[in-house]
Amino acid sequence: MLSILLILLSTILMPGVIAKTKAILSSRKGASILQPWFDIFRLLKKGSIFADGSTFIFQIAPIIGLSVLIGALLMLPISNVSGALIHFKGDFLLFIYLMGLGKFFLIISALDIGSGFEGMGANREALYGMLVEPAFFMIIATLVLLTGQSSFQSIFGHFNLDIISSVLFAILAFYILLQFAMVEGSRLPVDDPKTHLELTMIHEVMILDNSGFDLALIEIGNKLKMALFATIIANIVLSLVNVPIYLSIIIYIIIAMGFAITVGLAESFKARLKLTYNSQFILTISSISVVIFLMFLILENNL
Repeated sequence: MLSILLILLSTILMPGVIAKTKAILSSRKGASILQPWFDIFRLLKKGSIFADGSTFIFQIAPIIGLSVLIGALLMLPISNVSGALIHFKGDFLLFIYLMGLGKFFLIISALDIGSGFEGMGANREALYGMLVEPAFFMIIATLVLLTGQSSFQSIFGHFNLDIISSVLFAILAFYILLQFAMVEGSRLPVDDPKTHLELTMIHEVMILDNSGFDLALIEIGNKLKMALFATIIANIVLSLVNVPIYLSIIIYIIIAMGFAITVGLAESFKARLKLTYNSQFILTISSISVVIFLMFLILENNL
């Protein structure tokens, strides 16, 4: 239960820390760290408006998207702090497919409207998701290879390499998961959540017809998704140290906030890529993850 509370705390703080980091780097004071949630609370008070041509798919997609992410949250432990509420052999596969299911409903809800702009965004979202998902699979596959376990709780409980290999893997995993989170979270350099040009939007153009309560659910899901990726990185680091629970909690919070600051730094110093370069960039991320898997496969066989 403590792991769930910590992940929810990260979900609350991370969006504001990202925005605050970007504000400071651009010599602005910026809004409160909790401002993103003030905006969400304002949306929660409003009703939803549905297009005349939409069906029940458009209406249920936001709640399904958030529900599957909550289900994925229940399968993540925090090493040295608290186990996962749900865990079984192969749960990492269900974790991945739950996240994919949420994206699937978001895509078909955009197509359900029948808008050319939203269909364009859904097409890009599906393409980029297909190209980047191998990166996440390869990182998890490397963890399974190194531990011989097939459950998140067992993986992070048995992840114990020599110092050089563990540090190397932690750095490489941080890079891949950070880039994966940037793509999945619709952030720079692939997408820009603040853009107002429909022709270049990806995620934002898919949710143009969502409003009020439904839009709030989508925004909460996006913020929770970033916290889940930060938690996986924190688990890799925490599994390498043996410290008391209170220190593990502190380390987890530091890693989660460090992840948010890194996202803010990356978005402050990176320009958005041209749409024609996005596929190449995402394929590079997946290719690097495959190389990481093959490298540790060779190292494992030589030990």
